Amino acid sequence: MNSTIRETDFKDLKLVRQGKVRDIYDTGDALLMVTTDRLSAFDVVLPDGIYGKGKVLTQISLFWFKLMEDVVGNHIISSDVRDFPKECLKYAEILEGRSMLVKKAEPLPVECIVRGYISGSGWKSYQKDGHVCGITLPKGLKESDKLPEPLYTPSTKAEVGDHDINVDFEETVKILGKERAEKLRDLSIKIYNKGAKFALSKGIIIADTKFEFGIVDEEIILIDEVMTPDSSRFWPKDSYSPGGSQKSFDKQFVRDWLESSGWDKNPPAPKLPLDVIEKTSAKYFEALNLITGKIG
Repeated sequence: MNSTIRETDFKDLKLVRQGKVRDIYDTGDALLMVTTDRLSAFDVVLPDGIYGKGKVLTQISLFWFKLMEDVVGNHIISSDVRDFPKECLKYAEILEGRSMLVKKAEPLPVECIVRGYISGSGWKSYQKDGHVCGITLPKGLKESDKLPEPLYTPSTKAEVGDHDINVDFEETVKILGKERAEKLRDLSIKIYNKGAKFALSKGIIIADTKFEFGIVDEEIILIDEVMTPDSSRFWPKDSYSPGGSQKSFDKQFVRDWLESSGWDKNPPAPKLPLDVIEKTSAKYFEALNLITGKIG
């Protein structure tokens, strides 16, 4: 099953939120999170899905959730369809490998972005005024250079079709309170450092990534997805060469094509060529294999 997953595929389940990539259903005591093959770029959902992407994202996230348990708790109840509520079992074939039963957390309204290398919007900002989200960086950096230390550059979360807005740390203090804002910052950097070190040992540079957190029983936990090719820039270590854009295991291939297409980054997005879809799908599966050892 791919990007054709629709609300009507689960007629007797209660859809509570349809995100850019994930559909969330209320099962009573828990939520069912289904990761589709939809692709979002520049905060716009594209008309074409990427084959197998939903399963790749789910399996990579599950791997990281497990690895990070000594750093922070998470929202996972089970990813085994046999543990899901009985009303979900009739959809087992569709749900297998791309779904998680999760706790009902209260999502915090900040996306926690960590940048270990200068790329994308960060590079454009640096070229313009030497800053990234208000943080002054050393002079003379090249595109894709490793930063002296990871930067925490949060943003506010946007609804589907809207653009996330970069904010400075002080703004997150206003939104969350000082203690909670500091906790999210410190957790984000700690998770990034641990994940980036592990990924590097597998031949992948995680250039940047974003995390989401929620509250359950007054405790901050990790939710949604973790260091996937959708929420991160993955670069192959063996071809890394600062001074330009890098080869990638993520949707950067799609972003680059969209940048060259003349699209103004407002809906609707253009259709993707078949070869772009196929190459992107292959990169997602390659990332899954390198990080988790799974073939797909």
